[in-house]
Amino acid sequence: MGSRPACELKKFKKSVSRARLRKRNPEDEVSWVWGWGAGGELLVGAQHPPIFPCGCSSPRAPMESAPMLTDDWPGYSLDLFTYPQHYYEDLDYVLIPHGIIVDRTECLAKGIMQDIGDNNIVVLCVLKGGYKFCADLVEHIKTLIRNSERSISVKVDFVRLKSYHNDQSTQDMQIIGGDDLSKLTGKDIIGTGRTMKALLNNIDKYKPKMIKVASLLVKRTSQPDGYRPDYYGFEIPNLFVVGYALDYNEHFRDLNHICVINDNGKGKYEV
Repeated sequence: MGSRPACELKKFKKSVSRARLRKRNPEDEVSWVWGWGAGGELLVGAQHPPIFPCGCSSPRAPMESAPMLTDDWPGYSLDLFTYPQHYYEDLDYVLIPHGIIVDRTECLAKGIMQDIGDNNIVVLCVLKGGYKFCADLVEHIKTLIRNSERSISVKVDFVRLKSYHNDQSTQDMQIIGGDDLSKLTGKDIIGTGRTMKALLNNIDKYKPKMIKVASLLVKRTSQPDGYRPDYYGFEIPNLFVVGYALDYNEHFRDLNHICVINDNGKGKYEV
């Protein structure tokens, strides 16, 4: 892209300083859910940004340290980033840059490794939107294991959940795949929580030793009983976002940043 003019760099720094993010009230936190039984193992997933005031100083409290993007969070100008040309007319702004996602993922991996003890890990990746988040998270976990004195195996299985038509969540959900559901669960984004609850009901019948749910994003919705994962990277407004493997009718998975799609993009790729 080349260097940015000084005026645009000033705008970028100003937009960063205006980031209105706050930590969650401890009284609002949801208790961690642990499932105990015979056999099986564990679940994981999530992320953490460098410019947001959360850090990795308290890895054992991922929900307390997870950043919240407020409803008036302006995001970042698309002019500040590189992204595929075929999406130039289809996005409003960058909600979370790729570099921040990577840093948050590494931080969450550290917290997960402190929580699992010496248990082996079986990661159940929710396709398709969760594959990028899952892959990056697992790599960070494997690196931490290699640099430790613990002997922990990491296995990965896959399941596909489908419940969206265009940008609307439907009442019909398909669970496809998952040769061994006696394990773990991870997802890239949780809105109402209905999809994840259905998956956990299927997993629970296998009596796993421990179940942990991880999600890159959690949406704030009007539903008071919205599902909360054990680990998550960011809490965001109720927006339809794409990128970092999140799609709109199979488009935008090749976008590294998490962005907000505009009306033109929805119309262009609507089915």
